[in-house]
Amino acid sequence: MVIVDLTCDLPDEDETGFVWTFLREARDASLIEPGAIVVAGDADAAAVAEVIDIVEKPVGPVVHLRVLPGDVEDYAALVRRALPTA
Repeated sequence: MVIVDLTCDLPDEDETGFVWTFLREARDASLIEPGAIVVAGDADAAAVAEVIDIVEKPVGPVVHLRVLPGDVEDYAALVRRALPTA
């Protein structure tokens, strides 16, 4: 099971061409800032994504995401390889 940082519908792009969601959908809003790498999506489909920006809208802050290639598990394997073992 993957824990999602930011719930969104991964195919849902707006006029910017990026996936978007509301900041209020974040598990921890302090993690969501431009340049951050997060896990986005939902329990059925999750992906690693880069936070592009946060735009203030009348309905609340909107987060734009660039979905990165590969599966979440691929990134987990990368991190395990990169970190020294204790």
